[in-house]
Amino acid sequence: MVTNLDFAIRPAAAGDLPGLTILYQHLNPTDPVLGKAMAEERFSTILAQPGLTVFIGFACDVAAATATLIVVPNLTRNGASYALIENVVTHTDHRQRGYAAAVIGHAVTEAWKAACYKVMLLTSSTNPATHRFYQNCGFLQDKTGYQIRRP
Repeated sequence: MVTNLDFAIRPAAAGDLPGLTILYQHLNPTDPVLGKAMAEERFSTILAQPGLTVFIGFACDVAAATATLIVVPNLTRNGASYALIENVVTHTDHRQRGYAAAVIGHAVTEAWKAACYKVMLLTSSTNPATHRFYQNCGFLQDKTGYQIRRP
C-alpha cells in the first residue's frame, strides 16, 4: 500500500522523457542508453499510439515508478479488447513503498474502464518475491507464456 501522500499517478506527457529514461535504467541496467534523438522519436511515437499509455507514479514530483498499458482491439470474446502491461519498474531509491503496485492497479483499472476482458503481463524474473508481488497485485500464474526474440 502506498503510504506516501505525495504520490500521484498520471499518463506520461511530452516533458516526462528524462524521468522515464532514468526509471528504465533501473529496469534493465545493462541496456545501452538510447541517444537523445532516438529516445525523443520513440517517445513521440509512444505518446501518439492509440491504446498505449505509459503511466508514471510521481513521489514528490520525482518519477518513481512506471508501467505501460497496451489495450488491443479484438475480434474474439464478443469484441472485447484485452490488455498487456509491460515495462514495470520502480526506481531503486523508491522501492518497497507500494508504488509499483499502485501503478499496476491504476493500469488495471484503466483496462477495465476500456472494457478489456483480461489483463496480461509477463516477467522474465525468476525471483519468487517478484512472482509473489504480481500475485499480490491480483494476477494468476495460470497460463504458459512463450516468446521469440530476434537473433
